[in-house]
Amino acid sequence: MTYAELGQPLLGPLDSEGEFSSKQTTTASGTAEHQAIDETTFRKQERMFRQQGVASDPSIGADGQMVGAEATKRQRRKRAARGDAAVLDGENAYQGPWAKFEGDTTGQTSGPTAEQLAEYEERMAQTSGSSGPQRVKRGSVTAYVAGQDERTLFHGQHERDYQGRTYMHVPAELRATNDVQCRVPTRLVREWKAHQGGVSAIRFIPGSGHLLLSCGMDGLVKLFDVHSALRQQRTYIGHAKAVRDISFAPDGQTFVSSSYDTFSKIWDTETGACKQRLAAGSAVPYVARFYPDDPNSVLVGQGDRRIVQWDVRANQVVQEYNQHQGAINSLTFFDDNRRFVSTSDDKSMRVWEYGIPVVIKLVADPAMHSVPAVALHPNGKWLAGQSMDNRVVVYSTGDRFKIHRRKEFRGHVTAGFACQPAISPDGRVVVSGDAEGGVWCWDWQTSRVLGRWRAHDKVAICAAWHPREASRVATCSWDGSIKYWE
Repeated sequence: MTYAELGQPLLGPLDSEGEFSSKQTTTASGTAEHQAIDETTFRKQERMFRQQGVASDPSIGADGQMVGAEATKRQRRKRAARGDAAVLDGENAYQGPWAKFEGDTTGQTSGPTAEQLAEYEERMAQTSGSSGPQRVKRGSVTAYVAGQDERTLFHGQHERDYQGRTYMHVPAELRATNDVQCRVPTRLVREWKAHQGGVSAIRFIPGSGHLLLSCGMDGLVKLFDVHSALRQQRTYIGHAKAVRDISFAPDGQTFVSSSYDTFSKIWDTETGACKQRLAAGSAVPYVARFYPDDPNSVLVGQGDRRIVQWDVRANQVVQEYNQHQGAINSLTFFDDNRRFVSTSDDKSMRVWEYGIPVVIKLVADPAMHSVPAVALHPNGKWLAGQSMDNRVVVYSTGDRFKIHRRKEFRGHVTAGFACQPAISPDGRVVVSGDAEGGVWCWDWQTSRVLGRWRAHDKVAICAAWHPREASRVATCSWDGSIKYWE
């Protein structure tokens, strides 16, 4: 018997070459082979395994085989017949190598038929009644039909208290700035089933933060008291389609809502009256922001790649910013409101001087992903953007607007979802939702994960940090709920 035979293991797994290898590393769960794989490929396969339950087999000699619980169920799609080269139109028309896959519906008309649309409009007209203003029973909300007058519904018993004050009155304890250090929330304070079909965005009223505004897929905008009563106060009814975004004016007395019905509408927060309707053609407004130094100026980012600047007093467009190649996703003012940055589906960020339609800085890179949601740091020197490669990236807002490559926040999965991040008032904690309904908190200095928990059943699309009360965070989801944490 040779020395090699005496020294070989009696029992154990074989390596990829079918032999006992001394290169294998023993782990708690068995043995592991040393493999070389780049970061991009690993992240791609890991994300595919999370979403689809299947990934490429990394073993040597796997030759493109798949692993996972769903690997055996996946079947290769078959292409449709190429057709007859002599037939140009009809059932057996020649498709050649461009033939579609079986079951592919690309290019086919989808959605309700004309008869179904007519039936739906007739039913909605009967439900809503005439086009004039109506009295709405408490606890019930009817659909808004295009052409009607906007209306509102108050959910409390009395609009004014014994001193004649409305819910716009700022509580005394919220008038001063709180210097307490913000911490990661640990418990749920209140949950509201706010909207049918999902919540799009939430915003705290500037300054005090005692009111929370929300918009949803049901075309409604709702206002909640998050300080004392912890209940819904008012519903604003005036959009025929889903509301994508909302934004308060600097003083909080008015707000603007942007909807897929091509209208941006300015509302009175206290009375619920619609003060103005903004519409530039048939383009869908994706985002709208008041200019912080002039509440009579509103910037609207549209789906037709334009940013239009409205003069509310004259009710007309006074400026256009037209350089993007895709729909506008976000607008953020910085540098004492002298400049603003816009992000778009064209995977670029552009910096503008307010009032001058010339790009002063273009941020674009072949490896850059779209950044659909942006949050400004309280010190005004940094921007945190939700990147579509599962990162929260940081940009410097100084004279050289550039990315901070050594500071980023990872761990969550947001690819395909514009989850709005938020930063605590003291600038120490970054919070964001993810595609699985979770909420993540990171330390701003070290980028370390401070906490994470499952908050919703569907994607947590927006998070907002209370501007006065430390460690209070509001989150909303496509499951139709709004949750308030502390």
